Order: sequence, then C-alpha cells, then structure tokens
Amino acid sequence: MEKEKPLEELTVKELKEMALALGGISGVSAMKKAELIHAIKQAKGIPEKEVREKPIETVIELKQRFRELRARRNELKDQGKKAEAQLLKKRMSRLKKRTRRMARKTA
Repeated sequence: MEKEKPLEELTVKELKEMALALGGISGVSAMKKAELIHAIKQAKGIPEKEVREKPIETVIELKQRFRELRARRNELKDQGKKAEAQLLKKRMSRLKKRTRRMARKTA
C-alpha cells in the first residue's frame, strides 16, 4: 500500500482531481492551490495548523529593548559576571542590526 503524499506536495491538477472526486466542493476549476488545500482539508475534516504570526515591532520598540539590555549588561559587568554580559552583548548586536535593516526599509 502506497503512503499518501501531503496535500502541500501535490500539484494543482492533482488537487483539483481530488476535490472533484470528494464532491461537495464548488468552484474547483477557479481555485488556487492554497484555496484547494483549504477546501479539501475542510471536506476531509483535517484540522489546519495554526500559524503563529510574529508581532510587528517598530524601531522605537527595538531601541527601547536595546537600552534595557545595555542597562542589564552593565549591571552584570559590575557584578563580575562576564560570561552572561557577553551573551547580552551578542543580543544587543543582533538588535542593532535589526534596527538598521528596518530603518533602511522605511527610508
């Protein structure tokens, strides 16, 4: 017995044939691939995976987080925890890069 391929790996033609064979789905010929997959999953009763959206951050929010990390890093330095301070330095560097990328996109 052959294992069934996931719907996302099927071609549009194969999805249309499957939708027509299932019946109860109207407008199959005009549907796009994502619509076909959604309709077939509904007809078969397959639950769809929820996609978690990333929260949209602004440059101002990123800079605020950067300031908080800098303050925390300075506290750790004063306490003599160099390894933890180094980790925060890397996180700060990544935040700087993100803010620069976002600034370039808006400019």
